Parts: sequence; structure tokens; C-alpha cells
Amino acid sequence: MGTQNPSVPPHAQARVAGNKHPNRRPGAAHRTGGLQHDNARHTTRFTVIGNHLAQHKEFSLLAIGLGTHLQSLPKGAPADIKTLAARFPEGATRIAAALRELEAHGYLRRERVRTSTGRIVTRTISCNQPTAARHRPETHDHPEARAAAKPQQREACEESRAHPRRAARGERAPRKPLPDVPRPAYPAPALLEAATDLLADLRRHDPRLLLSACDTAHLAPGVAAWLERDVAPAAVRRALSADLPPEGVRRPAALLAHRLAAQLPPPAPFRAPAVAPPPPARHPMQNCDGCDRGFRAPRPGRCRDCRSDLQEAA
Repeated sequence: MGTQNPSVPPHAQARVAGNKHPNRRPGAAHRTGGLQHDNARHTTRFTVIGNHLAQHKEFSLLAIGLGTHLQSLPKGAPADIKTLAARFPEGATRIAAALRELEAHGYLRRERVRTSTGRIVTRTISCNQPTAARHRPETHDHPEARAAAKPQQREACEESRAHPRRAARGERAPRKPLPDVPRPAYPAPALLEAATDLLADLRRHDPRLLLSACDTAHLAPGVAAWLERDVAPAAVRRALSADLPPEGVRRPAALLAHRLAAQLPPPAPFRAPAVAPPPPARHPMQNCDGCDRGFRAPRPGRCRDCRSDLQEAA
């Protein structure tokens, strides 16, 4: 047997017949349809939109279009529901639903600010990069507000590290549900309204206790259960807002829900209504047998003075 000559060139392989090449996807040669682009470079009046918004898998088509429209508007343009409903034919209800979609995924923020004249207005902020907007440090006038913002930034950074793909798409991780709160035995509408007003007023005492409408609706029955147990509103407010963590509150609603359940006071003891003593008996008028003077007594006889005279005489 002879040795193999490594210098001999290898034999050429036979050509793969038909359309069976391993690097060719099936049906690629027969695909003639699909989207084609006829692009021209924009030099004026254009807006850069990320694919994380234009191709968002959880957004409706209305939310994608409305988010694109908001990012194309200039600064200071009106972006309320009434103005958008007048601009587009979809109507206020569908536009409001699309705005909630954008707000839930971080593409839209609505803040209530006080103007120099004291009027409170709603400011709409459109974010083209929701993840970057959460990581961007914001300036707050109040030192407690700056302390409260730091844990939220750390939470956003932790979410980005834990879910890099979700952060790259601009999606927000689902938050844990709030702890359960106690329920009142008799949820009267007036009691729930008083509890809602108390929760909405907490931000006046501490700006870190700013609650959303959904969080307030979840916590209102717990506050109503406290008020039902004869706890004064000032005592409830003090129990919820006292001794907050010095490093800030990452999620105020969760902290308040825990306090409402853990520090729930016992039911108020039953107190029977006080029974007033019966009024004294009112005797009829009698004429004294001795002096003929009128006096009240259960039966006829002598008055007090006449009885005293008889006793002294005896």
C-alpha cells in the first residue's frame, strides 16, 4: 500500500442540485412580495423615533401613532386629551386609553406643578428613551424630595441590570402588588370619602408621601377601618407619616399598606348609651289642714311648717 500524498489537491464536491443549498432559506427564491423601502434622506422637519416605540409588541397601533405624534410636537405645545381629540378622529376615550398605555411603559409622564401665580397645572412629558429618563437625575427643590428620588433611581438601575433585554426595549418590569389592607365592617360612602381625603392630604405634611389615584383607592379601605374604630384623623395621619426612613421611601404606598395592617388598633369597646334618671314625681296640690296654705303632697294633710309647729309643741 502506498502512502497518501498530502500535496494532492482535494477532489471537488458535486454541486448541490436544485434549490437545496444548506445556506439558502426555504422559499427565499420564490418570495417576491413583502415590504420594500423607497427612502429619501430628510434634511428638515423630521423626528427620530426609536424602534422600541415603533415596533413595541405590547402597544396598540393607536398608542404607537400617538407616541410618535407627541415626540414630533415642539416644546410647549398643548397635549391634553381635549386638544388631541379635536386634532384626531379617534375620540377622547380611545386617546385617553392610548395615553395610559404610554404612561404605563414610561413613554409619557404627567406631573402637576404650581405656577408662579399659585395655579396648579398638569405638565405632560414625552420620553423618547424611557430607560434613560428613569436613570437621569432630576433636580428637586426640597431636600426630602431629593432623598426620595435616589431609591427610585437605584431601583431603575437594578431593574436594568436584572433585565437587560427588557431595559433595552424600554419596557418596565411589572411591580409587585401592594399588601392587603384591613377592611371596614360597614364601608359607608362618607367614611371612604373621609379616608380618601386623609390620604390625599398626606403629601402636604411630607412630600415623600405623594400617592397615585390607584394607590389611594387601594389604601382608602384600610384608613376607613381605622376611622371606624374611633381613631381620630390626626392620630391616623401621625401613625402613617411618623418615623419615615431617613434614606427615603422607595414605594410610599407599600409602606403605608404595611403600617395600616400591622398597627391596626383593636375595636373600640362597646359603651351602652347612658340612661337619664327619671324625672322626680310631681305631686298634686293640697290645702294644708292647719293654715289652709297650698303645698304639693301625695295625700292631704298639713304643710311642713305646720308639722314643725306641732313637733315643737309636743
